[in-house]
Amino acid sequence: MPRYALGVEYDGGGFRGWQRLTQPGLPDGHTIQGVLETALSSVADAPVATVCAGRTDAGVHAQCQVVHFDSDAVRDPRAWTLGATTRLPPAVSVVWCRPVADDFNARFSAQARRYRYRILNRQVRPALGRQWLSWHWRPLDAGAMHRAAQALVGEHDFGAFRSAECEATHGRRELQRIAVAREGDLVTVDVQANAFLHHMVRNIVGSLLEVGAGAQPEAWIAELLEGRDRTRAGPTAPADGLVFIGPLYAAHWGLPGGVTAEQG
Repeated sequence: MPRYALGVEYDGGGFRGWQRLTQPGLPDGHTIQGVLETALSSVADAPVATVCAGRTDAGVHAQCQVVHFDSDAVRDPRAWTLGATTRLPPAVSVVWCRPVADDFNARFSAQARRYRYRILNRQVRPALGRQWLSWHWRPLDAGAMHRAAQALVGEHDFGAFRSAECEATHGRRELQRIAVAREGDLVTVDVQANAFLHHMVRNIVGSLLEVGAGAQPEAWIAELLEGRDRTRAGPTAPADGLVFIGPLYAAHWGLPGGVTAEQG
């Protein structure tokens, strides 16, 4: 059966996250997976099931969520892209579609995943773009946050930054890159890892905010990592500011440049 990969962008503010709900009585329209599978099934005129690169939580957005699905329906990539998008709510769009080999898996073929967290750091809350921003009124030292965050780079047990609801069998992940930068009133945290634990990025950001505000020293982040105790770390940062930038795949899969890892 032919397999296709999709690039999907969405504003997660009105959804309960990516994963289709299993509770009775709740419509598929509450989740990204639910509305996407409904749209694709309509285009295919048959049921379609999807697998994504990384499940996002309620309120989290995606710049390029990658999804794969199988279908015998004779449709070209343009028909899948435009046909699905016309059947989706305004907050969700299919940006591209590519036929892929049958051993491609949106989840397991991904080499890395990238998130960006954006914080408006000023005394007054945002009016414009507020659905994609977190707001922090205390002045933040982005340089201190960046320096503190470097202790997280590498393969570690991130138990201090995983939620109590995390279903992963262990807390070890390889955090490949983390950078904190300021541009005007906007502080941005960019994170790349092979995979993430439940709430891992938001919990890291919540702890970095304590450092940035001067409530904790830079060395505190390394201490938290070593201690693996979630109760000692900072609070979970709000979902609003978090965007799943997208996964990265090897070039041989033939996906667009935005989700293809650089060689070398």
